[in-house]
Amino acid sequence: MASAEATYVDASALIKLYFHHPDSAAMSAWRARLRGALPVTHHGLLEIVNGLCQLAFRRDMTAPALHDALASVEEDLAIGRYIRADVPWRSALHRADDLSREYTPEIGCRSLDVLHVACALELGLPSFLTFDLRQRRLARAVGLKLLSPRG
Repeated sequence: MASAEATYVDASALIKLYFHHPDSAAMSAWRARLRGALPVTHHGLLEIVNGLCQLAFRRDMTAPALHDALASVEEDLAIGRYIRADVPWRSALHRADDLSREYTPEIGCRSLDVLHVACALELGLPSFLTFDLRQRRLARAVGLKLLSPRG
């Protein structure tokens, strides 16, 4: 199993740790097996927070559940389950642009999905976990080791 410190986990996967989803149990079990702090970018944290808030907006999460979920994210940061990864943004954006030009015409990734892959590369994190099929294809195409929470 890859180490936490060498793994980039897409925000769409991390958000499953904070609300009930069909993939939540597998994601929680995977995270429990993985020791150490997961690197999370500032925009990754924003995506987690905004995603949870969108769930509340769509009425897929109650206001009290949103409050608890956001508190859990902050607690995970405070106790060291995550470490804030400082991305060299200019370089990451240039790399994302290059990846978009090379791979999006064939794979069809969204901008933020490309940016996450670019950030993993810029941070030198060799392992990548996502549930997004197009993002998985991109990560594989650029040589990242794909992880699955299912084992």
